[in-house]
Amino acid sequence: MQICNNIDTNEKGNLTFAGFDTVELAKKYGTPLYLMDEDKIREKMRIYKNAMTKHFGKGSVPIYASKAASFKRIYKIAEEEGIGVDVVSIGEIYTALSAGYDIKNAFFHGNNKTLEEIEFAIEKGIGYFVADSFEELEKINTEAKKQGKTQKVLLRITPGIDTHTNKKIATGNVDSKFGVAIATGQAYDFAQKALSYENIELSGYHCHVGSQVFDAETFIDAVDIMMDFARDVEEKTGYVPEILNLGGGFGVRYVYSQPDLDIENSIKEVGEVLTQKCKEVGLPKPRIMMEPGRSIVADAGMTLYTVGTVKQIKNFKNYVAIDGGMSDNPRFALYDAEYTVITANKATLPKHYRCSIVGKCCESGDIIQEDVHIAKPEMNDIIAVLTTGAYNYSMASNYNRLRKPPVVMLSGGKDYVAVKRETLDDLIRNDL
Repeated sequence: MQICNNIDTNEKGNLTFAGFDTVELAKKYGTPLYLMDEDKIREKMRIYKNAMTKHFGKGSVPIYASKAASFKRIYKIAEEEGIGVDVVSIGEIYTALSAGYDIKNAFFHGNNKTLEEIEFAIEKGIGYFVADSFEELEKINTEAKKQGKTQKVLLRITPGIDTHTNKKIATGNVDSKFGVAIATGQAYDFAQKALSYENIELSGYHCHVGSQVFDAETFIDAVDIMMDFARDVEEKTGYVPEILNLGGGFGVRYVYSQPDLDIENSIKEVGEVLTQKCKEVGLPKPRIMMEPGRSIVADAGMTLYTVGTVKQIKNFKNYVAIDGGMSDNPRFALYDAEYTVITANKATLPKHYRCSIVGKCCESGDIIQEDVHIAKPEMNDIIAVLTTGAYNYSMASNYNRLRKPPVVMLSGGKDYVAVKRETLDDLIRNDL
């Protein structure tokens, strides 16, 4: 059973990814090494785009949540595939602009956008702000007026939904740091305030309930709550939203025990409920947007490492130490993220060796995965960690003054570097 259909083995017994021998790629580029399957990324973007047009209606489009993996090439791919992007900082905006992305199709998120970021985004012609607070509305209106512009805005509304996911990636509950809650009555005041500003054009509403959601029910609940909210605002103010952005969060299969989500069918289920709900509340169907990030790039990624030591603590446990770690993948340290791990040059051998895969950082918590079963590795073997396309490169750091790995894209039988490996000079570039 495969985690993903772009993973296999070859006649040498080596692991393959997107048709490439991973052991050969490790030799060519060195390790640690991020691999990204460009064809898989494009495939996922098209699945979302086609399903949303079909089941939500014309004008409904996916918005790639670029915090999952942000570098110039990913924005170029999004531009070529005709989808929007979600940006959360001045750095992501600048990267998208540098890639030639049309920023009018970008949505600017964040719970505490600085004045510098707001000025920069409006000056560059950002498509939409997703406003998170009353204070932000004031700052957007003031800056838009200063620049002689009217800025399109969505309001981030907290629907009060518990997704039963890890609390560190849940965002839809009433006491979330994100958005303004319906349950407290503040969301209506938020909408009323936005409508009062001369230099803000209220385009609609946004909500986000969390990550790693494996069914349509959570999004159906969001549709129900958000359309009820839209009706309440319409009855009191006459305002009808053009856009309803349901956020992201569809889950990804990291290990065999997790389901393999049917994205199109899930969107179909949400679309059917949306159509019925709009009839029930007496409002026209808004353009629906969703913000997939992880579910577009996660299984398009893989990270390769070289084994340095295999430490066996008799009668206790085994450690396999690799040449990367929490500096290039902090997700286990942050929230016990699960991964599938394979000894890439022994991919067809029995997986009977129980061990913990640990990094080279000076932290006891520098762990990639605990208690996995793999083919017994030796020094210089290649370890592959699967499904690392999301929140690995984007969360990478220079902790312990380690250099960030390169990102190598795989497409149509060709491999090319999208992000160079950092050099020692890169590490001290800003030091005085």
